Amino acid sequence: MKNAEKLIEIEALLENITKHYAKNNLLRFKFLYFVNQYENLSVGMIISKLGIKKSNFALMSKKLEEEGVVEIRQGELDKRIRKLFLTEKGKEQLKKYIADINKFFADFDPQVDNSIEQLNYYLNKKV
Repeated sequence: MKNAEKLIEIEALLENITKHYAKNNLLRFKFLYFVNQYENLSVGMIISKLGIKKSNFALMSKKLEEEGVVEIRQGELDKRIRKLFLTEKGKEQLKKYIADINKFFADFDPQVDNSIEQLNYYLNKKV
C-alpha cells in the first residue's frame, strides 16, 4: 500500500474511533480541542486548523457559547479580533473525551505511541 492509501485508511479508522467516543459529535470535540490548544490564536487561524467554513464555525461557536462551553472575547489591543476560550464546563467535556480515547489506546505498546508521535510531528510540519 502506498502512503496516500495508508493515510486514507488511517484517517478513516481514527475517525471511527474518535466518533464513537464523541457520540457522533466529532466536530464539537475537534472545535473544543483546537480552542483549548490554540487559545491565543485568532478565530481565523482556528478555522484554518479545523478546515471548516467560516459560517459553520460561527454557528458552532454561537451554539457552544449558548451552552456555556466556550467564551468569546474581543482582542485586548485590536477590538476587531475575537478570541475563544473554553469555560470550565468546556474543559471538563474535553478532558472526559480525551480520557476515553486514552483508555482505548492504553493497551497498545510503546511502539504505537512512538509511531503516533512521529506521524503527528511530521504532519504538523507539512500542514
